[in-house]
Amino acid sequence: MANKLLLITVFIFDLIAFGLAVAAEQRRSTGRVHLDSENNYNYCVYDSDIATGYGVGAFLFLMLSQVIIMAASRCFCCGKPMSPSGSRACAVILFLTCWVFFIIAEICLLAASVRNAYHTKYMRNFNESPPSCETIRKGVFAAGAAFTLFTAIVSEFYYISYSRARNGNF
Repeated sequence: MANKLLLITVFIFDLIAFGLAVAAEQRRSTGRVHLDSENNYNYCVYDSDIATGYGVGAFLFLMLSQVIIMAASRCFCCGKPMSPSGSRACAVILFLTCWVFFIIAEICLLAASVRNAYHTKYMRNFNESPPSCETIRKGVFAAGAAFTLFTAIVSEFYYISYSRARNGNF
């Protein structure tokens, strides 16, 4: 049977990553144009940048859980070969699916964190159009959170299928 302590540890790391990604979505930066009538300039003012830290934290916790699962299963390609069975076929499919979801989640979290940290620094005269106070689009951290959840579910099933195939159970 699959190592229960490993599954619980990975589940907790994935749950933390999911929570941080959701928190990042809730706290993402917003910008607004501020008028400085004394110097005749418009510029952008941004609120808290805590979402970047949450996104990076989610990125790191998800990566840690993936490393633990892959190290425990020897990344499915190292070690003695498994005999053909339904569990092995299921493990192969879940392994590939897990990596696809993981890569999508990591890209969303990393891109959202980088974009959230970027703040325009432009000042414009009153006569020009106001500066663009661009921020990250709503839902990018949420997509990262969703794919983090998908990765968590699939990686748990992958490890269980891998353990069954390794032990010769169907």
